Amino acid sequence: MNGSRTFRLVFVFLLFALVMPAVLASQEAFPQGTTPGTTRMNPDRDAGRIPFIDLQIRDPESSNEVAFSVQLLLLLTLLSLAPSILILTTSFLRISIVLDFVKRALSLQQVPPTQVLNGIALFLTLFIMWPTFSLVYDNAYRPLANGELTVSQAYTEAEGAIRMFMYRQMSRDTSAIATFMTIAKLDKPRTLADVPTRVLVPAYILHELTVAFKIGILLYIPFIVIDMVVASILMSMGMIMLPPVQISMPFKLILFVLVDGWGLLTQQLFNSFM
Repeated sequence: MNGSRTFRLVFVFLLFALVMPAVLASQEAFPQGTTPGTTRMNPDRDAGRIPFIDLQIRDPESSNEVAFSVQLLLLLTLLSLAPSILILTTSFLRISIVLDFVKRALSLQQVPPTQVLNGIALFLTLFIMWPTFSLVYDNAYRPLANGELTVSQAYTEAEGAIRMFMYRQMSRDTSAIATFMTIAKLDKPRTLADVPTRVLVPAYILHELTVAFKIGILLYIPFIVIDMVVASILMSMGMIMLPPVQISMPFKLILFVLVDGWGLLTQQLFNSFM
């Protein structure tokens, strides 16, 4: 204790000896008789001005201003709903559900993360939907940017491309369309043009959920067999307290890697949209 106290006193003394000469030198740098200075702002100096923002609500001067306001409101609404539209009217819905089924079938909790699976589903969606997006760009966006089409005409062109993609996926099984046409109390459609968009979109969502769950069942079958075999072996050996999932997970991963699971899954997903 005495040694520690002596060390502290010596340290304080050395610090005082080093700091005091600098303080005395700084005081001697000022001339004698000086007083503490003050800092004053020059009132005549032109400081940076902050702009004044004024929001006024007035009556429209013409019908064009009313139409523009409504179009702007609809555009903002469309932009806020863009993520939902991207998920529900493209191939993203089926791909994301199938990838989540794969993760659960392999008994993986954190690998790969959900954000990674969503990123994979997004880029696979861009790859699959690229021809449709190209049609939207060539037939709707570019003519609209060049002033060749109005906003309503461009929307009709873009809607037609998306509708064709959704209907192409349901061309082999139109039961979902028939279900929603019956619920809406509409006549049986003869062509795609007879199916309104308010019926086509929920029918497409129902169809994609059905297809994704069918693929998920097929993915689960081999992994369920592995779980059952491992559980039977553990019970026969008397290892009841050992979780079968922890033992079967390495065998699932080995099987998935040996058969090139990611390649087969990606190829089958692409073929399901062709």
